[in-house]
Amino acid sequence: MIDFEYIEANKETFRNSFLTAKPFCLLAIDNFCIKEKAEELYSSIPEIETQSADYVFAKNKFEKSKFWTMGGIFQELYNDLTSTRFQEWLKYVTNEDVFVDSDFYGGGIHQGKAGSFLDMHADFNYHPLKETWFRNLNLLLYLNKDWKKEYGGELRLEHSETHDKIDVDVPFNRFVIMHSRGYTLHGYDPIRFPEGKYRTSIAAYAFTLHEKQMENSRTTVWHVEKSNPIKYLLSKIWVPAVKLKSKFTKSKTADH
Repeated sequence: MIDFEYIEANKETFRNSFLTAKPFCLLAIDNFCIKEKAEELYSSIPEIETQSADYVFAKNKFEKSKFWTMGGIFQELYNDLTSTRFQEWLKYVTNEDVFVDSDFYGGGIHQGKAGSFLDMHADFNYHPLKETWFRNLNLLLYLNKDWKKEYGGELRLEHSETHDKIDVDVPFNRFVIMHSRGYTLHGYDPIRFPEGKYRTSIAAYAFTLHEKQMENSRTTVWHVEKSNPIKYLLSKIWVPAVKLKSKFTKSKTADH
């Protein structure tokens, strides 16, 4: 599924690109999967029906974490992403001691439908169900066939401290690796995809095992412009609200 010969042959170039990228460690690899396999994967993806739990901070965003349960090409991708071979390559390229979450908590197929958007945010740092798993890397395989700039949906990135920004295009068969830190803000603006086409990606997350938590555990932190006062206020109370909610109910993300 993954074109291992290609990514391994270029691992030195990829390592240098990742470690020197701005506004933070980042890498985009085109033709990540073998072409025929990527085509098969694209044609096999169904319309996803489970809506994201991002509420007011996202629109028309749907997800299926346990994508491999659909078998076939999905199981093949899952096997490659969780393989020792891929994880050893990932460790080298990123210079991080990481492993891919085999449960794909919060990951899997992400589908943005008509007018979909995702507000800028920094992800949770420690896995909600594994308190010593530090979320180190976001891994995003984009499957937007015949994507055009006019469709929108570019991956927006911003360093929350330096305010440096960059937009990353999201064409078909592009794989993006990025650090996941408190300052690595990301999201996408409302999309304008043609009717019947969706902004589609498959997300995986790589973690590092800590003996104990090295920083205070946090949930997703939303960064919203003050020009939207109601949503801005919600973003400020979101973290304590989620902490309170978690005391009484489990996260729905684990059920997807």
